[in-house]
Amino acid sequence: MDNLWLQKIAENPGHSAWYVERFRKLAREGADLAGEARLVDTMVPRGSRVLDAGCGTGRVGAFLAAAGHDVTGVDLDPHLIAAAEEDHPGPRWLQGDLAELDLPDRFDVIVCAGNVMTFVAPGTRVEILRRLRAHLAEGARLVVGFGAGRDYDFADFLADAATAGLEPDLLLSSWDLRPFTDDAEFLVALLRPRR
Repeated sequence: MDNLWLQKIAENPGHSAWYVERFRKLAREGADLAGEARLVDTMVPRGSRVLDAGCGTGRVGAFLAAAGHDVTGVDLDPHLIAAAEEDHPGPRWLQGDLAELDLPDRFDVIVCAGNVMTFVAPGTRVEILRRLRAHLAEGARLVVGFGAGRDYDFADFLADAATAGLEPDLLLSSWDLRPFTDDAEFLVALLRPRR
């Protein structure tokens, strides 16, 4: 089993419940859980179709839905999807594997936040990026963010994105628009289909 998230659940069956409660607690404490969503919101007009890929508990998609977007969230973990449905009714929350993503919709923007790409099986990374690219509407972009030190070098990610037919529009080192540097501890990549 190469999927790190599924490994965590296999090692600790209560991991998903802990994760849900962690974000509920952060929300109760007033933590800023919408930084990724604010950036994505600036990229598209109101009423845009948004895919929250690896949506987890729905925090990013919920903010974007409240801002007036048509949001679909997909996550592998049914426990997280159940929490998203309970805590954030309105968006369409779907349980599914991003490596097998096949929705009838095309999206104006796709966001993949929360280190999702570091949790997936390494052998599925390029396929996931291909499938996300296939779900982009004309002129749309994919936004992927994850931290360093998670067994997925930024250069390897960018090479995988190129293999999947994507190229960078903009690389940042944070969701609050700090420029990407060689020593960055985080990557936010705004990608578009290669022409």
